[in-house]
Amino acid sequence: MSAYVIDSELFGDQFSTVEMREIFSDRQTVQAWLDVEVALAEAEADLGIIPAAAAKAIRDAGDAGDYDLAEMKLEMDKTSHPIVPLVRMIGAKCPDGLGEYVHWGATTQDITDTGMILQIRDAIDVIETRLAALAACLADHAVTHAATAMPGRTHGQHAQPVTFGYKTAIWLDEVRRHQTRIDEMRPRLLAGQFGGAVGTLAALGDQGFAVRAKLMQNLELVEPAITWHTARDRIVEMVSVLAMIAGTCGKIANELFLMTKTELQEVEEPYPAGKVGSSTMPHKRNPAICESVAGLVRTVRSSVSLAFETMVSENERDKIALNTEREFISRTICQTDAALAKTVVLCDGLDVRAANMRRNLDITRGLTLSEAVMMALGEKLGRQTAHDLLHAACMTAFKEDINMKAALMRMAEVTDVFSEDEIDALLDPEAYIGLAARMARDVAEG
Repeated sequence: MSAYVIDSELFGDQFSTVEMREIFSDRQTVQAWLDVEVALAEAEADLGIIPAAAAKAIRDAGDAGDYDLAEMKLEMDKTSHPIVPLVRMIGAKCPDGLGEYVHWGATTQDITDTGMILQIRDAIDVIETRLAALAACLADHAVTHAATAMPGRTHGQHAQPVTFGYKTAIWLDEVRRHQTRIDEMRPRLLAGQFGGAVGTLAALGDQGFAVRAKLMQNLELVEPAITWHTARDRIVEMVSVLAMIAGTCGKIANELFLMTKTELQEVEEPYPAGKVGSSTMPHKRNPAICESVAGLVRTVRSSVSLAFETMVSENERDKIALNTEREFISRTICQTDAALAKTVVLCDGLDVRAANMRRNLDITRGLTLSEAVMMALGEKLGRQTAHDLLHAACMTAFKEDINMKAALMRMAEVTDVFSEDEIDALLDPEAYIGLAARMARDVAEG
């Protein structure tokens, strides 16, 4: 058993994806650091601060595949430092003493923060792709099932009819807001870091701004207005947005989980051949995907409070926040990605059982249409009078275990103004879905 589930050969795909594990692998982390060191050297060479030959030598040493990570770890353990061993190893690969120009004017956090942002950029691209796929699935359900009537439920009880397309359109609208949040967050989040020891660019004198601008241009990152060594709000915002995205996945999964219950069977998650629900009960068809997503959401949500802890640092820098981030950033992104990927699979292969939804609408034998009758009767007798009459009819239906029509047919106040056919029409659940179908189509097409 591995120390953490994301790294487990057995359970890793339940808590992450292959794509995201690669982005945050040790090899890719070192590559991101190397990319920053190379881009820095090239920026400084372009500005005449270091020799062009040094920038070339550093670039030639910029492939993480050429480095022994085990050896690097030994040096990191020895030095208690993440970047010094890398700088030394880069320098050793540069001929003619050109390695002396590696890391010129930088500090460790410049490299690790900017490298982290490069990895986050790749990760956000994946997240956006997943969100687009989820939106497409939900839009398809919203259109296909725009008029598929089903029980609306409030407080765990049947309320009045809705449609499955309406329900999925609400989810779709929420997913689209997450897409907007990511678009708006990108320019704030994807800013590189370069300030030197305490962030003042003192080591580069009056060329500091020019180096910073050129470095960010080389890396295609946003240039920050000022060094953000101790300003971790970018990361906190990202984690908060990811938690909301995961939360939406959790809401979808939880709702579908409830709808799969044996008594309802309004939907079923994908159940490919070979899937097993229980080791002892062969009949079980458990909603394992729904449960997995719901569990992931809880762990992602727990990262939000941890992220907020990093907003407090001492003076111009301490290592406490950085060590904390090292634990939760990749984990949070990996688990959000896993939740999204699973939710896409869940929605894409969902078996929507419209016949069971229609069957369940009849469980209350017309009681869920009480508002429909009340509104029509209110036009004849007044709303409050109609409400009192319908309440009495509903209580009679409950107590005597009869259907709504029978209870209404006993009331002269009702039969005096409505024929039996008109009562039947008022008690048709598919005729009382309001604008649900139109809302679903409008959102899907929007």
